[in-house]
Amino acid sequence: MTDETDNQRHQMKMQRRKEVQDKEVSEKTIEKGLLAINTGSGKGKSTAAFGLALRMLGRGKRVVVVQFIKGAWSTGEKIALERFDDLLEWHSMGEGFTWETQDRNRDIAACVRAWDVVRTALSRDDVGLVVLDELNIALRYDYLPLETVLEDLAARPAMQHVVITGRNAPAALVEAADLVTEMTLVKHHFKAGVKAQEGIEF
Repeated sequence: MTDETDNQRHQMKMQRRKEVQDKEVSEKTIEKGLLAINTGSGKGKSTAAFGLALRMLGRGKRVVVVQFIKGAWSTGEKIALERFDDLLEWHSMGEGFTWETQDRNRDIAACVRAWDVVRTALSRDDVGLVVLDELNIALRYDYLPLETVLEDLAARPAMQHVVITGRNAPAALVEAADLVTEMTLVKHHFKAGVKAQEGIEF
């Protein structure tokens, strides 16, 4: 087979692929605010959510980030995204990881305060994306009533997007979502004794 024949076959194959792809894209007509979930045991759930926030900010849309569980420690993504301070609101509402606080009532109170901030964000038409970082952890430990969370999410503006992160997303939340991505752990450097490093973990 000559290079020219091989190229022609490839071109015909890609032309058929393009026709199928174009037809599929043309059939999608719905535009709406999406509820997305990044869950699973693998690394990258929050990182992916902040990448989406960057995309939204790049389009000139307002973003509200509310961090559950995680305390107000400095992270690279917060430092970077705060350069968009005219469009970004960042709320670190947690008291720290649950194994550090060891105080259920304190953790619940922090999550309730955080949800008050979330509820305000979910009521605003000018907010394009709400990032609820580690909300799944708060729900797993029953720090917030799942029914309230679902009701408030459902009542948000029609074009507002929400992305939720954290392991063990509840089944009812998964059912309500439009997009669910499960990060799968294949290999992690932490198991080999590598500590959390600036620019990678935070």
